Amino acid sequence: MNVKTIVCQLWRSSLHQSQPCLRPIRNLCTSRRTYSAHEPNNGRNHRTGKRSSSAPVASSKHDWIGPPDRLSNLRPIIYHIPENESTLERRLRHLRQETEDWNHQFWSNQNITFSKEKDEFIHTCLKSKGLSRRDENGRKRTLSTEDMAIFYKDFLDKNCTKHSNYNKEWYKRNFTITLLMGRVVLIRTWQRLKRRLSGTSLT
Repeated sequence: MNVKTIVCQLWRSSLHQSQPCLRPIRNLCTSRRTYSAHEPNNGRNHRTGKRSSSAPVASSKHDWIGPPDRLSNLRPIIYHIPENESTLERRLRHLRQETEDWNHQFWSNQNITFSKEKDEFIHTCLKSKGLSRRDENGRKRTLSTEDMAIFYKDFLDKNCTKHSNYNKEWYKRNFTITLLMGRVVLIRTWQRLKRRLSGTSLT
């Protein structure tokens, strides 16, 4: 279980207590294509925590979505570059790609920190009980749900401000993206309308 999953689960249970640790909302409105985990370089990049460098073929008309990243657990997205891309469309695409990369980096760092602190917590608890990390059969020992709940709450309490700032930045970015998408749609609609009117006037 990673930190993002924990945040989302505890967020639901803490709504009535008005906790500031909120769940991020992702709203990506576009057609996409999921690419295989066997794309070139994908395996190497996942092992090192880097984003895949593979890109859609030139003839592709859709965004590409990859398999969940090993560290962030987010699916990487490579956005389609349309022909005759306008300055506004390029600005929108760059902002969306930058936001995806920023989101990936944040959750990669959080999940690494979460896993490290979780492992240290388990080790400390087992040691205080006079137990080793593995039982007589060589299997890893685990803690009870009650014990782990202490860790989850403590981790969220320590990172609540960070998660709150993340959500503020997330909403800010998505608000800007939504405005740009609206402008792009309006311009495209107006251009299609002008072409239709031009065709009608010629006839």
